[in-house]
Formats: sequence, structure tokens, C-alpha cells
Amino acid sequence: MEHVGLGQNTSNEVTPRYSSMQKSELEVLAIGAINEHRNLLAADDAVYEEWTRANDDPTITTSVLRSLQDEYLARQERSETQQRKLSEIIDALGYVPEVPVD
Repeated sequence: MEHVGLGQNTSNEVTPRYSSMQKSELEVLAIGAINEHRNLLAADDAVYEEWTRANDDPTITTSVLRSLQDEYLARQERSETQQRKLSEIIDALGYVPEVPVD
């Protein structure tokens, strides 16, 4: 079975959205997307930790738990969409640029 990357279609062509861009433009986009991804992951982790702490607290109502769970799941969907975009940019760029950790 042939592996198809997130930023590629079934014929292994890079997504047209980024194929006409210069490498320097793609690198700027990739760095921005990597930083955005890191920020999303950190925020997702904070919501997840809050949700798991609340789940262990018998004084927290079911509606609050449901709200935290819904928020976490919505964040996961946003992160997945952003990860797909990042993957497409990196596929078009051809490498993962170095991005210092803040």
C-alpha cells in the first residue's frame, strides 16, 4: 500500500496551493505554522489537564465536565486542521526548518 502524506494527493503531487511559492516564502509560512502548532499544543495540554483534574473532583458538575470535554475535543479538531496545513507547507518546502523554542 502506498503512503500518501497529508499534504499530497494520491498521485504524490504537492498540494497546488503551495507549489507555486518560493522556498523563502514557504519557509516563513512553515516557521509561523510550527510556532502556531506549538502554541496550540500547549493550550490543548492545559485544557486537557484541567479536564482530567475536574474529572477527579467529585464536586464538579456533569455540565462543567461536559463543557471541558467539548472544549478539549474542539481544540483537537482545530489542532488536526492546523497540523494538516503545516504538513502541506513542509511537503511543499521539502524540509522542516529549524525553529528555536521560545
